[in-house]
Amino acid sequence: MTIESISAITIATHDMARAVTFYRALGFDDVAHGGAHTPFTSFRVGSGFLNLIAMPKDKQWSWWGRIIFHVTDVDAVYAKALGAGFTPSTEPRDAEWGERYFHLTDPDGHELSFARPLG
Repeated sequence: MTIESISAITIATHDMARAVTFYRALGFDDVAHGGAHTPFTSFRVGSGFLNLIAMPKDKQWSWWGRIIFHVTDVDAVYAKALGAGFTPSTEPRDAEWGERYFHLTDPDGHELSFARPLG
């Protein structure tokens, strides 16, 4: 048996409309299911999916990790984030492990990284 790939990752939100607006502003435009007024939304990301699931306000979480998205142009996504009024936690930079990246936290506290392999 070999694990072949990740099909999807599902993250929780307390406000689906706010979360959908946030991700659409970053370029997640391909909604496979759901939307701003549904309890579950799924965005196509390459051959996989980023899912959002609505949770009640009393359900809390803390930092659990980071989702890394490979993009064609890190600096363009960074500019899009700034243009949407978001505040990334880092500026784009070239890392010693061979990627250009920056980090951004979504409105529900989930850390995202947008990266591109160098070279």
